[in-house]
Amino acid sequence: MGEEQGPTVIERAREAARAQTPFIIKSHTLPPETEGQIEEVLGVFLDELERSVLKDSIAYCLRELTVNGKKANTKRVYFEEKGLQLENNYKVGMENFKQETLDNIAYWLEKQEAADLYVRVVFHIQGRDLLIKVANNTVITRKEQIRIYDRIARSRAFRTMEEAMTTVLDDSEGAGLGIVILVLMLKKLGLDEESFDIDVEGNETVARLSIPMDKTKGENLTRISDELANHINSLPQFPENILTLRKMLEDPDSEMTTIARTLGQDPSLTADLLRTVNSARYMLPRRMDNVVEAVKVVGLRGLRQMLLSYGTQRVLGDGEDNATTRQLWDHSQRTAFFAYGIARHVFKRKDILDDVYVGGILHDMGKIVFSSLHPDTVARIQTFSREKGIPSSVFEEMSDGIDHAEVGARLATQWNFPDVLVETIRHHHTPLKADGHVRDVVAVVYLANELAKITTNDFSHIDARVLRIVRVKDLDQLGQVHRKLGEQYDREYARPER
Repeated sequence: MGEEQGPTVIERAREAARAQTPFIIKSHTLPPETEGQIEEVLGVFLDELERSVLKDSIAYCLRELTVNGKKANTKRVYFEEKGLQLENNYKVGMENFKQETLDNIAYWLEKQEAADLYVRVVFHIQGRDLLIKVANNTVITRKEQIRIYDRIARSRAFRTMEEAMTTVLDDSEGAGLGIVILVLMLKKLGLDEESFDIDVEGNETVARLSIPMDKTKGENLTRISDELANHINSLPQFPENILTLRKMLEDPDSEMTTIARTLGQDPSLTADLLRTVNSARYMLPRRMDNVVEAVKVVGLRGLRQMLLSYGTQRVLGDGEDNATTRQLWDHSQRTAFFAYGIARHVFKRKDILDDVYVGGILHDMGKIVFSSLHPDTVARIQTFSREKGIPSSVFEEMSDGIDHAEVGARLATQWNFPDVLVETIRHHHTPLKADGHVRDVVAVVYLANELAKITTNDFSHIDARVLRIVRVKDLDQLGQVHRKLGEQYDREYARPER
């Protein structure tokens, strides 16, 4: 008989949450696995308080504080090795700190661990309040503390996310923006800066988040503004020829030649069909130019999905007059390519290939609707999110409660999309919330979307539970998948039209 295993971290966290006793996670180097574990524990405590809707927002705040604690520890060992004092030589020491530590981060983390420098996170439910404490045993300097308090004070003047980003991004390339966003996040939850504090206790710097659940406005995070709802309702239906083709595809008596003849009356749709059938998806031995044969190759299901993609671009625009919309469609095309590759070669599920491909194409259609109303805001959010590695959904939640995934799902419902696509659009950031019968499709699109945005080898923010669903063994395999799909996509779409 094997040895009996004790409770897992999550099981122990759940027990602590129910008993309202403190739960502690401590780490010297804060590797990606521990960061993921911290976020999972946060989810357990929020579930216990029936406020899981707050997870993404609070997770951002928690990541900001833990990373700051880890960075403070790195500063200490860096300054000591350089023979500098944090208090008196701060400006000189910081000139090369970022580049030198990033170039050899393993070395500095090893020194932190040798010096017993740690980050400690404490979760504690008290009544209906969630208290989170992030401590590191490097004492913050007076100058650093003043700088943080200055950012908190400045955040009071910002009324919107765009205003904060415009002001702070123009100052020291975003230095201190994380604290400003943290305070704005608390405001969006109905709280004020009193819910956040940072101070010195003994030999530790301690940052606290105090979140009274009954005062939060979690419902605002999923609210769609009246303006956006009205805009969705005012959007036209698909063009008449697309609706006609959709009806023909649902008619069991329709013949392929008739469908092909009707499709061929639209030059743009014909070009889209031939471009699709001659892409790497179908790996044909020679180029195909016959519409009837192309329809047969794609098949009825594939044609249905292609019509949804084509019709959506016709109604929402292809981005010719809006650079932000064009970028969104380009990202969607890359996501679709990645999703198809993951489903075919990693997950090995040929039965969902068409669904994941069109799900990848259409997953951001709500964001495209949003971009037509607020293009400057979306562009700013996308750029900053990409540079800092922060999920753009965090910022969208702060932009008047607009949730692009829900917007897209509502529009897909209005246009009578299949349930699998509606659910994929709605949950492409939250695949574990999708209904069981479509979760595989949503999980693939979620992973493809994340990989399509990544330009480095940092996969720490990707949910490990989703990796298990799509049969990715570990981060090494994920890195190989990311590299291979990226190379294939660049070859496919960089080549000239044949």
